[in-house]
Amino acid sequence: MKFNQSTIAVFILIVATTLEVCGDAIVRKSIYEYTGAYRIFFMIAGAILLFGYGYVLNLSPIEFSKVVGLYIAILFIMWQVINYAVFRTVPSLSLIVGGGMIVLGGLIVTFGKF
Repeated sequence: MKFNQSTIAVFILIVATTLEVCGDAIVRKSIYEYTGAYRIFFMIAGAILLFGYGYVLNLSPIEFSKVVGLYIAILFIMWQVINYAVFRTVPSLSLIVGGGMIVLGGLIVTFGKF
């Protein structure tokens, strides 16, 4: 099976945003929920995930100026998924409407031809 550049880019961005959001969530939890050696362990784990995000993001085959739009769109979606999974926070209607605009804008930046 052969994948085109856009499919590969989306896959890479999903991996990158997952690493970023999980890294951020782990760092946040380590600040507020852990102490001592556990805090240090989880801070290091979060830092490793955040480094992984930066590395993986730059593997994308799309031009850097265009990858940002798609990245922001996927990041918003992933942020809501992880926010619900880890912190059990349900997005409000205003977050969903505003997020829809973020996703639409990201798609226009990446794939718009005008």
